[in-house]
Amino acid sequence: MTPARLWLQVFMAGFAIIAALLIVTLITPIPYGDLSRIGQVSEYEFGWRREPPHVDHALLQATPIPEADILVIGDSFSATHRWQSVLKRAGHRFATVYWSDFHETLCDDFDAWLDRAGFKGKLVVIESVERLLAGRLASTRQCTAMRHPPTSRPGPLFESPEHVPGFALNGSAKLTSGYITYRNTRAAKQSAGPVMLGPRTWSRPVPDGCAMFSHRLCDQALFFKDDDDNGELTTAHVEQMRAFSKAHPARSIMWMVIPNKTTTYLAPDHSKEFVTAFAEAGLGPDLFAFARQQKARMQDFYFPNDTHLSMHGQLALGEAMLRAVVAAAADPIENEDF
Repeated sequence: MTPARLWLQVFMAGFAIIAALLIVTLITPIPYGDLSRIGQVSEYEFGWRREPPHVDHALLQATPIPEADILVIGDSFSATHRWQSVLKRAGHRFATVYWSDFHETLCDDFDAWLDRAGFKGKLVVIESVERLLAGRLASTRQCTAMRHPPTSRPGPLFESPEHVPGFALNGSAKLTSGYITYRNTRAAKQSAGPVMLGPRTWSRPVPDGCAMFSHRLCDQALFFKDDDDNGELTTAHVEQMRAFSKAHPARSIMWMVIPNKTTTYLAPDHSKEFVTAFAEAGLGPDLFAFARQQKARMQDFYFPNDTHLSMHGQLALGEAMLRAVVAAAADPIENEDF
């Protein structure tokens, strides 16, 4: 075989491999869930198929902080403004600021910080997902002064798809992502137990999963590794929250702790001591019990391919928060911690 012929065969083999990788990647569904994106698994198997509820975009628009009666301090679970839209529909004016805007911590000058922002409302809702609350409270204990005044965006920080995403060529992905997605998805489908997909995504069996999720591989779902790694909340965290509320009496403070997806579907006793103490302290609604109820009542309460609540779950959460706000306003003595 001549050198030219050998070179041509090597070139054609390499071209065929690259072409095959490109075709596989192009036809691999574009990921729209954070866990399917991080874990590189197929949305064909893990993508939700239940059409999301549609919310009037006017209800998603926040009020400027000086005009709001409720200020939400939240994380990504508040970023779509979907649960807040229920408050607005009921006549409440909300503004939302995010932990990430002020380095994930609240400080000793919290009341003065709100005064500088012009907030004249009576209620502050402090929202945090379970897995991040301990770190935020630890930072808060050591912080004396807020660095930046709170700023509120008029619209959502993040927009979830308004329809089940359809097929589109995946032209912006890396050349090998289609093959990796195929390999990881096959591993998930072939495993009878938990399997780690990438560094931070679990695929885990879910008891009665097909009643709870709409995706094709519904006997299992994707879960965030950080849910396990960040540990449990304890009664000490409840005491820190109570102390913070008492130290800042200028406005009512309602704590809003959203359970991890893993806690909701697979580990109901996770942070059990915290949940009991939190309910007894009256610092806010028991969203752990709420999540346990909703996961059985609603398909896709959490997204199967994401660590967050679905838009169905967000609206149900909004109804729960509206009930808590109304109850706190109707009985200020019993709910003085609010």
